[in-house]
Amino acid sequence: MKVCVIGGGHGAYAAAAELTENDHHVTWWRREQSAFDALTSVGHLDIKDHRGARRITVDGGGISVTSDLRDAVAAADVIVIPIPAFAHDDLATALAPHLQDGQVVYLPPGSFGSFIFARALHDSGNPADVAFAETGTLPYLARKYGESRVVVSGYATRLPTGVFPARHTDRALATLTEVYPSVERVEHALSGALMNAGPIIHPPLILMNAGPLEHFPAWDIHNEGTQDSIRRVTSALDAERIAVRRALGYSAPHFPLADHYSAAGDEWMYGNAAHEKLTDSGDWREKIDLHTHRYMTEDVEIGLALLSSVGHWASVPTPVADGLLALAGAITGRATGTGGRTLEALGLSDLDRDSMSDSCGTDSLGDHFECRDSGRRAHGPGNRGGARVRTRRGVRRGPP
Repeated sequence: MKVCVIGGGHGAYAAAAELTENDHHVTWWRREQSAFDALTSVGHLDIKDHRGARRITVDGGGISVTSDLRDAVAAADVIVIPIPAFAHDDLATALAPHLQDGQVVYLPPGSFGSFIFARALHDSGNPADVAFAETGTLPYLARKYGESRVVVSGYATRLPTGVFPARHTDRALATLTEVYPSVERVEHALSGALMNAGPIIHPPLILMNAGPLEHFPAWDIHNEGTQDSIRRVTSALDAERIAVRRALGYSAPHFPLADHYSAAGDEWMYGNAAHEKLTDSGDWREKIDLHTHRYMTEDVEIGLALLSSVGHWASVPTPVADGLLALAGAITGRATGTGGRTLEALGLSDLDRDSMSDSCGTDSLGDHFECRDSGRRAHGPGNRGGARVRTRRGVRRGPP
């Protein structure tokens, strides 16, 4: 399978390494070619996991690296985008003109980023038929060290995945299973978004550990930072997430976070006893700036805000989520509950439940792309009458 990996974070490093070792043809894109200098100068990426330490060739028959986005995705069957949700908008805009018929874009996790990427494709005037899929977590518990080494403490064993539009689910999951065999079907992309574990785990941990995080040079929120009182808050927050899923008619399993902490419960996304693997590694003892760390800027201000927004829309009380958002806002001085990933900000809050489900299935949310800004046509000037789009078989002209 030809795979493009996008990004330069922990997940991108782990994905580039694992997928290359699994005999996929991997092209790795970062915005600046200089970001690969450390890798290309030594000629390899070091990886360490439960199987030991290994080296993977960079260029020269191994991972191909590039800063040319068009070239990076040109031949890809799957585009894996393990980047923070706050970077989705800019990347979606840059990527949209280059997408081609039949490709699958995978966001692990997504926080409804599939909608962002689909909207960008629509706005670009590119009529390529693309499936956008998202899941509830990174496929890896991973940390990179420097620019040429990654340590993977665990691999996902279950990846509940929703597809936008849902009519592409069979095709998308058939393709994704060749890359990530642990993917599992959920109803559609919003269901997949409400599987995201980060906005459940991280907000209580950082907000209730605010004192130690600001006092000590490094602190492990998953080890000494995970005490019984914090676990009770996390459990209450997760109960709100599951209540929202049930109210929307989404099927079990809902992947309750309690299974992440248990060695005996149902298998969670990283398998049984995953929490112990994480804490035993010591890789999560770090400095966390409460104003700038992605646990705040992504998991609170995007993921948790989305959960609260969907709860209010579905008439499901979310007092713990709302309270954590208020606490975060008091710390940062930012409006944490009104960010760009709420249903209101996305222009979707006027839909009823049936319309939301139907739209996620058929891509009729395109109507909302069109009307969210009355000052311009969503396809851009001149593109409705036959936009040209590149495909892996050449160039075709889009429908009039």
